[in-house]
Parts: sequence; structure tokens; C-alpha cells
Amino acid sequence: MKAYTGRFAPSPSGPLHFGSLIAALGSYFQAKAMQGEWLVRIEDLDPPREMPGATSLILKALESYGLHWDRDIYYQSQRHDIYQAQIDEWLSSGQAYYCQCTRKQVKASGGYYTGTCREKKLPPGQGHAVRLCMTRPVYSFHDEKHGLIDVPEPLAREDFIIQRRDGLFAYNLAVVIDDIEQNVTQVVRGADLIEPTGRQISLYQISGHTPVSYLHLPLAVDSPGHKLSKQNHAQAIDIQNPVPTLVRAMVFLGFQLPQGIEAANLAEIIDWGCRNWHIQQLPDKFEIIL
Repeated sequence: MKAYTGRFAPSPSGPLHFGSLIAALGSYFQAKAMQGEWLVRIEDLDPPREMPGATSLILKALESYGLHWDRDIYYQSQRHDIYQAQIDEWLSSGQAYYCQCTRKQVKASGGYYTGTCREKKLPPGQGHAVRLCMTRPVYSFHDEKHGLIDVPEPLAREDFIIQRRDGLFAYNLAVVIDDIEQNVTQVVRGADLIEPTGRQISLYQISGHTPVSYLHLPLAVDSPGHKLSKQNHAQAIDIQNPVPTLVRAMVFLGFQLPQGIEAANLAEIIDWGCRNWHIQQLPDKFEIIL
């Protein structure tokens, strides 16, 4: 059995907020409970969405909460050549192709791409995206907490984008390439990323690798049901006095905390969490209102 490797992979679109802390803690506790490594990867693939200085704020927040990574940090912005090489290989083999369809056109055809450009053999062109031929559709997958999760057939069969029209690399492509290279064995993340999981498993299979296992954590949402996110201007977590927020996050993750744990120091609380974590404690819900 391979040694366990988990990871936390934030995008630097803002400082760490409570929802991000849930994902960080869940992935950290799972890795440490499995006597494994916990990695941090900065998914800085989309410069227009990034906030200057966000990466350093995120890393400082993780350290302030006692979450220390075990290897050098990966930055996706430094790995463009690797992503491009995989795309070029698939274009050469016919596993991928150029597409000139717009979002408006896809929406008009029912919301899913129907393969309009698959047989057109378009040459490289400004404004062309690259799509992957879906030869290994995934119609369901196993989640370590929630069991079998179905993937809608149109989504499973869709030739999805691996390089955008503006030349930026797609999240699904980069995350799978990086997880393979970093020998990640399990992905622990928020339930907002359940939908692309089938596509990512397809990418593993198409590239000839065994998929990782997946564990999706409940999302923290506000009373109208909106996910806490940087786009929704979620408040940054307190890094000067982390214990109250840490305890609140652990309760959110289903821990039955011992009385008086708030009086312990940060390292003791994190250590207790690593020793007492188990997947069964997680709430069954995909979303929890704060």
C-alpha cells in the first residue's frame, strides 16, 4: 500500500476564510490520522482572479493555525510547460482538439457541449479552446463519506475544456497532473468540488494512472445558502487569536471536544484533533448554515 499523501490547494484570490479553513483542517487531520504527509499547493492558474499578496496571507494563516506542510510548496504558475506538454501530446494523438464554440453557443445547445468541433480538425487559432475527447466517461464514483455519487450522463460524456480560449490552463487538467506528480493518494476538499470529480477521474484513466480516492467535506454557507468564498467577500480568519476560530471549525467538522479545550494551546488542540479524527464524525450534510 502506498504511503498516504494528502494536500490543501487554495487559489490566491483572497485571504483564508472560514470555509477554506474547514478544507485545510479536514485534509490535515485526515493526513495526520493516516500517518501521512500533508502538502500545500498554490493553484495560481487564473491571474485575473488573483489578489496581490494573497499567497503570503494564506501561508501565514496556515502557520498561525498550526498547519505545517511537509514538502516544498507547488505553484501552478511555475508549471505551465508541464501542462502544455500534456496538451500537445493529446493534440498530436487526437485525444484532444481545438474548439471555436462560445459559451453562448454551448448554452443554446442545452448547456452541455455536444462535440460540434470534434471532427472539424481546426488548426491552432486565436480564441480557440482545447477540448479533451471523452473516451473514458465516469458515471459515478465513491466518496469516502457519502458513498456512491452519480454523475449526470451529459456531464460525464462531455468533451470538456483543458485549455481556455484565452490560453489559460483549465483547473481539471492542472489539478490531476499535479496530484499524479506529487503522489497524492487522497483528495479531501469541500463539497463544492463534487461536480468536477468525475472529470478528474476520467483524466486519470485517460492518462493511464490509477485515480485517487475522494472525501468531500461539508460546505459552510450563509443563511441565504451562499457558499463562503472570496468572491462573496467572506471575512478573513483571525490569525492573531486563532484558538476560538479553530475550535469553532473543529465543531463544524463534527468533533466532540473535551470540556475546557479552549484553554489549551494551539499545538495541543491540533495534536488532539489528529489523534481523535475519524471520517464517521463528519456531518452527513453537504452544506451547513453558519
